[in-house]
Amino acid sequence: GGGERTVRRLRLSKALTVPESTTVLEACRRMAARRADAALLTDSNALLCGILTDKDIATRVIARELKIDETPAWKVMTRHPVFVPSETLAVEALHKMVQGKFRHLPVVENGEVIAMLDIAKCLYDAIARIERASDKGKAAAIASAVDAAAGNDPTASSMVEAFKEQMLRPSLSTITTAEST
Repeated sequence: GGGERTVRRLRLSKALTVPESTTVLEACRRMAARRADAALLTDSNALLCGILTDKDIATRVIARELKIDETPAWKVMTRHPVFVPSETLAVEALHKMVQGKFRHLPVVENGEVIAMLDIAKCLYDAIARIERASDKGKAAAIASAVDAAAGNDPTASSMVEAFKEQMLRPSLSTITTAEST
């Protein structure tokens, strides 16, 4: 409905972008300086051409014992990363990440990457919305919306079930408040 949040309204972190020719070592240094666990890679026309994540570095660089100071990022990046326009609904973005089994989603506006969305931010947003839901009825409605986002994917469904179980349990603060009255 009209109350649906778009990714533009989530707290987005500015994406770290580096040229694809950057060495893995330099990309790692820039990621560390920004406390980022992923960098977006751009081609010579400054267009998004890949993403380099902590997982890519572990599996494609360290596990293969490549020289980090000599290997260019383009050799080990994930090419053609999935991205979303900033008008995308937050729940759709979450769905894309769960279905695709990835944690990072570049957000694009007018053909330019404006930010990076991570799955934790989307889940945090969903949690915050559930916490703000004043009664179980609203929480159940949100839970069913999250179910709808998961679709028929069994992996997604089990993640969603675990997530809902956590979310619909009373919080420690509500229990302790109830005890003391």
